[in-house]
Amino acid sequence: MKPKKIPQRMCTGCMEMKPKKELIRIVKSSDGKICVDLTGKKPGRGAYICRNDECLLKAIKANRLDKNLETKIDELIYNKLKEEIVDAR
Repeated sequence: MKPKKIPQRMCTGCMEMKPKKELIRIVKSSDGKICVDLTGKKPGRGAYICRNDECLLKAIKANRLDKNLETKIDELIYNKLKEEIVDAR
């Protein structure tokens, strides 16, 4: 049997390819609402970020999440991401 393929996604902070399960997904739904998707299955345009502070700070500083999701990200979403990263430790 062939080994099962593990889906890879790029982190918007460090720009490295990592397994999808190791990343946090941020979703922009069809109505324009931005939310953190911990299941990785919500419909909409997604961006991924590692579960560490440095990647989040890089993504915020370079506005990469704004560019990837094609909208302005609210400060509440960044705060929720920070909470998720702290909880993941």
